[in-house]
Amino acid sequence: MATKKSAKLPLKKFAMVGTGIQGTQIAMIAARTGYEVTVFDAREGAFRQTFEKLRADLKAKKVTPLIPWNQWEACARKVRQVQDLGEAVKEADLVLEAVPENLEIKKKVWKEIGAKAAPGAILATNSSSMPVSRMETAGGRPEQVLNIHFYFPMQGVNMVDIMGGTRTRPEVTEKGIAWIKSIGFVPLTVKKELLGFCFNRVWRAIKRETLYMWGNGFVDFMDVDRAWMIVTRRKEGPFALMDKVGLDVIWDIEMVYYNDSKDPKDHPPRALKDMIDRGELGMKSGKGFYTYPDPAFLSPDFFK
Repeated sequence: MATKKSAKLPLKKFAMVGTGIQGTQIAMIAARTGYEVTVFDAREGAFRQTFEKLRADLKAKKVTPLIPWNQWEACARKVRQVQDLGEAVKEADLVLEAVPENLEIKKKVWKEIGAKAAPGAILATNSSSMPVSRMETAGGRPEQVLNIHFYFPMQGVNMVDIMGGTRTRPEVTEKGIAWIKSIGFVPLTVKKELLGFCFNRVWRAIKRETLYMWGNGFVDFMDVDRAWMIVTRRKEGPFALMDKVGLDVIWDIEMVYYNDSKDPKDHPPRALKDMIDRGELGMKSGKGFYTYPDPAFLSPDFFK
């Protein structure tokens, strides 16, 4: 990704609320592009903790990241971390939240952001499934809201779902598209509201089927990952990807789909909830489907 510092940026100041795996990557990429970036997380030191965990994970997987390793520390230094939400968002042109995939939590955060952000600021959610219309009134500016959903940006998955709410003005969507392009990513524009957006809906279909097969004892999850890695030549399979996202997050996302459809086939398997109840949340807890920092899928013996 070429840096955009010499080009005219469509916005100037960017705020990231929530610095888990997604928020940390997005903040770094925006900072490298030349945006003034401020981040807030309720957990003190969350940005740096996630930064270190992400770096260790990508190095273990021998990934060549979107931002070269020798620029990581410089990018991190450009990200201004504050412990007050109002301070983080007060001058931002675009505020993107990446808090847990729970509608009530998001509405609460949106209400606070809307009260403290500048009147002209665009409010956006990095939700993996929920349309922004479900929280648009909570922020007090339904004409200035967007879904802006990233995937695995540091691994070079340079695409972003973008979708407006029920009252989003066309020029707001255009600014969002321009911002996505300015950081070197491809906008996947959803023309009318759709649960799960563009590619994430495709990924969700894969999650549903693989969880169903594993949760009902049809297959071993490692065989699913082996097959995926062989066919796609990727370094991770669906279950490894779910570990990276966080199994609690995966559960919440799948429940959004289930609560929307009420179709029993959309309900995630009980076996997944049992893992979560045991504290097996994936990479962030050290154990999920795999055990970290040395998961089996990275071993040369994985395909033997």
